[in-house]
Amino acid sequence: MAKTPQFICTACNARHTKWSGRCDTCGEWNTIVEEAPLNTGPASKSVGTAGGRTIPLGDLGTQEDPPQRTISGLGELDRVLGGGLVPASATLVGGDPGIGKSTLLLQGAAAFARKGLKTIYVSGEEASAQVRMRARRLGLGDAPVKLATETNLRDILATLEAEKPDLAIIDSIQTMWADNVASSPGSVAQVRAAAHELTTFAKRRGTAVVLVGHVTKDGQIAGPRVVEHMVDTVLYFEGERGHQFRILRAVKNRFGPADEIGVFEMTGAGLSEVLNPSALFLSERGEPSPGSVVFAGIEGTRPVLVEFQALVSPSPHSQPRRTVVGWDGGRLAMILAVLEARCGIPFAGLDVYLNVAGGMKVSEPAADLAVAAALLSAREDAALPKDTVVFGEISLSGALRAVSQTENRLKEAQKLGFCTAITPSGGKAPAARGIKLTRMGDLTAFVGEVFGAG
Repeated sequence: MAKTPQFICTACNARHTKWSGRCDTCGEWNTIVEEAPLNTGPASKSVGTAGGRTIPLGDLGTQEDPPQRTISGLGELDRVLGGGLVPASATLVGGDPGIGKSTLLLQGAAAFARKGLKTIYVSGEEASAQVRMRARRLGLGDAPVKLATETNLRDILATLEAEKPDLAIIDSIQTMWADNVASSPGSVAQVRAAAHELTTFAKRRGTAVVLVGHVTKDGQIAGPRVVEHMVDTVLYFEGERGHQFRILRAVKNRFGPADEIGVFEMTGAGLSEVLNPSALFLSERGEPSPGSVVFAGIEGTRPVLVEFQALVSPSPHSQPRRTVVGWDGGRLAMILAVLEARCGIPFAGLDVYLNVAGGMKVSEPAADLAVAAALLSAREDAALPKDTVVFGEISLSGALRAVSQTENRLKEAQKLGFCTAITPSGGKAPAARGIKLTRMGDLTAFVGEVFGAG
């Protein structure tokens, strides 16, 4: 009896009983394809006989040695990878055009090659002469890296099978095309097929594969979302064109902490590491001014100090503006609502602008209190002391909640010369030395203590 055909969306992996032009789950067009059955022949007897080899979990340490990481020497890159490059791993790196992805990976390829890894850099976007010219500009002309310029996936896999490299960099996955897939390069089907073949090769041959991915206009890696599930690590290379700072952020990592960041500075000789990001983000901070507040945050395992800047001005429009750069706009609306409902401080008829200095993006709720302090400082035209850091989460009731890793935040603040910290009173009291703690129970007490009103 013939089996009913199954259809799957290559964008969100949703299953459908019949083909349609638009996926009802994610709303994407022309992403539903028929899924071929895995095996149309007789079923194998059991896993471990014909289908594969099983290994007892308790014997993993004796039968197979754990993979050894390779340290590149680029501390920020090794940090984001979780402590170094893992053999047989697949990594996806995404970022805006011109942000520096190829520069970063070329420098990383040279660093790993000098550590003894056999490295191949495959470019589908540039000629080999262009890659060599960039390598000479970066001072990497003598690096033992092999170059290849090819877009045919079959030829690339044949080359990798013959060379047996330890590290292969594919720049980029959108330019690869498989001749057994009837669609143009860069399409959803081609990207999915190429990523699957390269990831399978990495696991089968023990080669670490790094894939470069383009991003869409909303900052997500282009192509089917299932590609991010195939790979072991997903890294985003972020930064603003007007700033020299670049941030490499891990959003998925099977071998290390997620949300870890590495900070680089774009120079004429390529990307250089920033060993103290907090000092860099606060380097242009001058005398205290209304609306400026320093927040002690945590990115992955690293404490980072950044500056929140707020501007509150009368609005000439019937609908006041709420503009946010580097933070969540929905969370800003919540903070404004709590200030009005719990503290009686209205922002109706006022334009509100919020910015995170240096091009940094902050997502943790611990920044709530720093945002509220910046908004009140700008509204009341009253500056906070220059040597003060603020952090804490605000609940809808107006209470202040304690946050994690308080001591690490305070140590980083003290290292940069801050003497006072405003924190929530909940949780265990941190053993802070050399820094004065002002602990608040709710937002009303904070407003009354700092700004003299509530």
